[in-house]
Amino acid sequence: MSDARTSAGKANAAARDLSGAPRFAAYAAAQAANVAHVAAHELGAAAYAIKAVRAAAPSGEGDSAGQLECLWQRDQLPDAIRELVLDDQRIRNEICWSVFDV
Repeated sequence: MSDARTSAGKANAAARDLSGAPRFAAYAAAQAANVAHVAAHELGAAAYAIKAVRAAAPSGEGDSAGQLECLWQRDQLPDAIRELVLDDQRIRNEICWSVFDV
């Protein structure tokens, strides 16, 4: 867990000097590393990845690209946890910039 927290801190530090998609991608990496420390970070990693895709999309296509990313992420969920994650997304969608609205 200590290594994961250190890695998350480094990714967060790198994000500060970035903007747009690279910044959101760095934050996604930090959130993913922090899952070992706080399980609730799993949605942060997914949400930041969606924000990165939106930011990297051509002008006017961000929302559509974000929705496709969200659907792709959901397709990767194992059946054993699918409903748990989808329920968590519904509950915490608002604090995750509403990126799970599909």
